[in-house]
Amino acid sequence: MATEGNERGRTGVAPTAERPWLLIACGALGLGGCAALILGTLIAPIYVPNHDWVSDTISDLAAGRWEILMDIALYGFAAGLMATALAAAHAHLGKTGWSLGVMSLSLLAAIVVIIGARNEYGDNDNEGVVIHIYLVYAMGALFTLLSAVMQAGLRSSGHVRAAWWIIGLGVGWAVMSPVFLMSPTSIDGLLERILGLFACGMIAVLSLVFLWRGLDCRTEA
Repeated sequence: MATEGNERGRTGVAPTAERPWLLIACGALGLGGCAALILGTLIAPIYVPNHDWVSDTISDLAAGRWEILMDIALYGFAAGLMATALAAAHAHLGKTGWSLGVMSLSLLAAIVVIIGARNEYGDNDNEGVVIHIYLVYAMGALFTLLSAVMQAGLRSSGHVRAAWWIIGLGVGWAVMSPVFLMSPTSIDGLLERILGLFACGMIAVLSLVFLWRGLDCRTEA
């Protein structure tokens, strides 16, 4: 028993229980997805004429002649979400709540892909079944759920600081989401960008946790 306890080390699991390179790769992809979304929102407005950062939403950047720029950013973020989901499933730091968080991450990745592919924004599309607003509602609920159910697993596995970051970012997301949905169009672009930072923050925190765990597993192995 003592030997087993020594083997588990400071990550709380035996070095052979987690694949370090998988965690490192997924952690890096998660951070890369956040970087893609942030860079996309910074670069795309340069090419979209008369884009107002305060009144025009990020979604407006993903329609029209230069939609490919924001689409790439959205797909990159979706890849980061899926990589984070894979790492969370592999390292599985909690119980039922953590599993719900893994499913939330997977669904968020799918939702972001659909948002990028459907082009139901910024171009006044009203033909057929327009589902963009329902996808936005789902994102609001899933990011809130993710924060609520994954913080316990982070705390129990020794990532206390990361747990507090997830809680703080989740509270910020939960407060700002209804404000964004009820805001006038004159400021909804600014509010959406703030929400984007909260979302990227949550994924970045999880990605860093998995990156650190991967590096710890390599060292202890």
